[in-house]
Amino acid sequence: MSRNVKFVYTNSLLNYHFHENHPFNQQRVLLAKELLEESDALASNDMVMPRSATEEEIALFHDVRYIDAVKNSSKASLDNLVKFGLGTEDTPVFPNMHEASMQVVGATLTAVESVLLDGFDGAVNFGGGLHHGYKNKASGFCVYNDAAIAINYIRKVFGLKVLYIDTDAHHGDGVQWAFYEDPNVCTFSIHETGRYLFPGTGNVTERGIKAGHGFSFNLPIDAFTQDDSFIDVYSIALQEIADYFQPDIIVTQNGADAHFYDPLSHLCGSMEIYEAIPKVALEIANRYCNGKWIALGGGGYDIWRVVPRAWAQLWHVMKYGDTAKGPLPLNWVQKWQVEAPVTIPATWKDDKGIIPEIPRKAEITEKNYHTLLNLLKYTKVKRD
Repeated sequence: MSRNVKFVYTNSLLNYHFHENHPFNQQRVLLAKELLEESDALASNDMVMPRSATEEEIALFHDVRYIDAVKNSSKASLDNLVKFGLGTEDTPVFPNMHEASMQVVGATLTAVESVLLDGFDGAVNFGGGLHHGYKNKASGFCVYNDAAIAINYIRKVFGLKVLYIDTDAHHGDGVQWAFYEDPNVCTFSIHETGRYLFPGTGNVTERGIKAGHGFSFNLPIDAFTQDDSFIDVYSIALQEIADYFQPDIIVTQNGADAHFYDPLSHLCGSMEIYEAIPKVALEIANRYCNGKWIALGGGGYDIWRVVPRAWAQLWHVMKYGDTAKGPLPLNWVQKWQVEAPVTIPATWKDDKGIIPEIPRKAEITEKNYHTLLNLLKYTKVKRD
């Protein structure tokens, strides 16, 4: 039995594009969409055309001076750009950046409205999840932080308690700091430790301040973490946090860069992670939120072998309650293999033979478990 969910998409989401050699490539959204269509898992009546955000909605989180800087970025001096995090190697200026970024935000708000106004169980915007954006600064490929804007929108319009779940390999810093003083928004980020990876934050001790103290959770896992350890600590932590917070709705950021193919992280997962992540999220949504779940994209820089499969599996779980199995659609593989510089996998799962052996696997697993215990003591203290 399928759930009543929506896939938010328009080709204009692909306009969020820095340059041909930039690692952030929204073509992966199109790849995921077409993979689902070829799998007969996404029909035209599942899809919804997003609106663009208004500037007033962008200002639910971002400073007006920053919005003006984005609008005028094509003609601003480099000095003025850099102080707003623009014109850098990570977040260079591109034509019509303001409009493209507003479309990303609008798609996320459309996902929210599909659930909270139109009564659908869940909705996805794989073009979103730009979790590094700050109130007055771009960061890490992210101009407008659509997740933070959407959560503020949910709080302002609907007054719901929001659990934000971030499984990107990079810490969800922008969203965490946005709600660091807010007891009605709980943020949970599982990510590679910041010792070696951008943005360098996301320690267990980052717990929130003032009224928000106790509602920020971080699980920094070790480099080269593999499937079993990732899935184990993620599942236990999320279930404990959700029980502690009792959310009304969940918003998930689903970066697909914990895979061993990803060029920008040091984690060593396989597709098993991306089968497990949405199953636990769906369980939490059903248990606490009457199924209400907004899912966003995020990182993911192997756009051919990893991201389309990972995001398509999330849709399968959100809509059908389980993952796809067996071979990928041959038409999809053949179409995109012409463009891909690597061999596209033929199946939904990874061949076990290509997964690298990690000599320190036992030590990494033990270290991650101790990090988990350090996180869980906060939920237990608060509950007691």
